[in-house]
Formats: sequence, C-alpha cells, structure tokens
Amino acid sequence: MLITTTASIYRSCLSFFCSPSSPSSKTLISSLLPSNISFRSGLLGSSSLVRRRRGHHSWRAASASKEVMQVAAKRLENPDELIDSVETFIFDCDGVVWKGDKLIDGVPETLDMLRSKGTRQVFVTNNSTKSRKQYGKKFETLGLNVSEEEIFASSFAAAAYLESIDFPKDKKVYVIGEDGILKELELAGFQYLGGPADGEKKIELKPGFLMEHDKNVGAVVVGFDRYVNYYKIQYGTLCIRENPGCLFIATNRDAVTHLTDAQEWAGGGSMVGAIYGSTRQEPTVVGKPSTFMMDYLSQKFGILKSQICMVGDRLDTDVLFGQNGGCRTLLVLSGVTTLQMLQNPSNPIQPDFYAGKVSDFLGLKAAAV
Repeated sequence: MLITTTASIYRSCLSFFCSPSSPSSKTLISSLLPSNISFRSGLLGSSSLVRRRRGHHSWRAASASKEVMQVAAKRLENPDELIDSVETFIFDCDGVVWKGDKLIDGVPETLDMLRSKGTRQVFVTNNSTKSRKQYGKKFETLGLNVSEEEIFASSFAAAAYLESIDFPKDKKVYVIGEDGILKELELAGFQYLGGPADGEKKIELKPGFLMEHDKNVGAVVVGFDRYVNYYKIQYGTLCIRENPGCLFIATNRDAVTHLTDAQEWAGGGSMVGAIYGSTRQEPTVVGKPSTFMMDYLSQKFGILKSQICMVGDRLDTDVLFGQNGGCRTLLVLSGVTTLQMLQNPSNPIQPDFYAGKVSDFLGLKAAAV
C-alpha cells in the first residue's frame, strides 16, 4: 500500500514539474519517498519512464538527423564550380550515357565541353557482357570518341582482380556470364570454361545420376548472363562447394539493368543470388560499389581520389562506389533513381549533388524533376 501511494505521489510530482531531472524537483520528490526507496528505483517505474523519455528524445534526434540527411544532396546549380574542383570525372554508362542502345540527349556536347576544360574522363560500367574493346565499339557506334584505356567494365575488373591476387595460371575459371568476361580472361592469360557454351546444356535427372565437374577450377566468376540455366548453376555450385579454396567472384550485384530503354530488366544480382543461395558463400564483388576498380583507377592514372567525381544514376552502386572511394558524387536522374527515391526518408545514401542528366553541366534546363 505504501509503495502504491508513494508511486502515485511520485507520478503526480512528475506531472507538476516539467523537468523531473532538475535539482529542485529531485529534492522535493526524494523528500516524499521512504528512505529505502531511491529516486531512480525501478520499484516505482521511474527508470523505465526515464528511459522512455530519453528514448523519445533519441527518436526526435534521429528524426532530425534524417531530415538533415535529406537536404544533404544539393541540386547542381553551379556546374563550373564543380568542374573547376575536379581533375577526373568517372561516368557510369547505363542510364547516364545511354539507355540500351539509345544515347541520352546532350551527352556528346557535355563530354566535349569537359574535355575542353582539361578534365579526364573515365567510363565505368557494371555490365560484364562486353569487354573493353567491345565497349569501345559501342561508344564509336554512338558517335562518342572514347578510347579503350578510358573504359573499365566489370568484365575487365574480374580479370584484373585475379591478376592482383596472383591467381595460378594452371588453375581454371568457370564462368557464369557472357562473352565479355571470357575475352578479358583470355587477354589476361587465364584458362576458362563455361560461359555461352554451356547455355544449351541440360541435366537429365534420373536415379543415381551424378554430375561431374572439373576439379581444377579454382574460381567461379558470375556476371550478367542471358543464357543462365540450371546446368550452370549446379556446375558453379559444385566447384565452389567441392573444390578446396575455390573463389566465388561476382562482377556486380545489380538488381536491375537496362537492356532496352523501355523498361528495367533483372540484373546480374539475380545470377549471383542463385549461386549464393546454393553455396551460402558470400562473393568477392569486383564491380561497383566495391572499391577495387576505384583503387585500380587511382593507381593507374595517379589520381588523388579527392580529385575525382563519380557520376551515376544509382544510389546503391554508383553513389556508394564514389563515397566508398572518398570521391565527390553526382547523381543524375536519367536512369534508375528518381527524385522521389532520392528524397525518400528511408534512403540513407545521399550524393553531394544531383541533376536531371549529364547535360546539366552545360547549363541546359534539366528535365522536370
């Protein structure tokens, strides 16, 4: 009864005083309590109340922090200021330079202008279906003057990563992916199997059937593959699970890609997810947002990362790639990410700037966003 009465007095005092943490409030409340019951006694429920109050303030602080994050991405209002502060621009390709096989408006003029101002341009794509040489031909077909040395595809990154870890040349690489990966592996001098050649292979399931695989496979590289099938998934799974030390390398984990300019298509992450699902082994990702390509580019060209600006259309790959590498970031809304997605309170990734498309560098009026 005493405890109940005391608790009632305590709650009344809390209602009367705005701040129970003030010295005067503590003194008065303590004077009303029996000597064996302290101000913070859990018996009175004060601790839980304090925690709830603190939790409320913490939530308010967290909400305020989120609101600050939402205004962190600024609209690109002064392109010249950004251009003058950057030595190298790294451009994503799909959704930034082109969509499918269609060039995005204003790209040629923008690239010419940036070159005239003395900036270096590098093009990085997570799409592993082509080699650097093949991408060079695509740029040429679209009327863009870009050299092979300025192109870095995730197909090249896979081969470069294997070189960087001194992957044994007597070991083989099994490829779930397309021609771009095979060509880059061949240029780097690695033995490979799989790829498009396994696209037509099928497994005839019957009692006692055991699928054989090459025990000399030391790495499985998984990229975007329009010809993926159960044979490839099982073969890659067997190599990773049964060959001691076999590596699992992913060119990227993109959820979607732009095969055409009409809609989004399931990306390389769907192929990577199939192998992860059957092996429960996390892959080493060599494409964006991994910093492998950023480190490679920085070393190759001798560029300070603080002098690089990453330009892309995806928050979780392009912008994160730039942020992970310590670069400035510009999000363009011509591809995957919309303004609504950028400003969504649940989005934790905020670029330094955003623009409608790359032609905003020219001071052209951006598409309505």
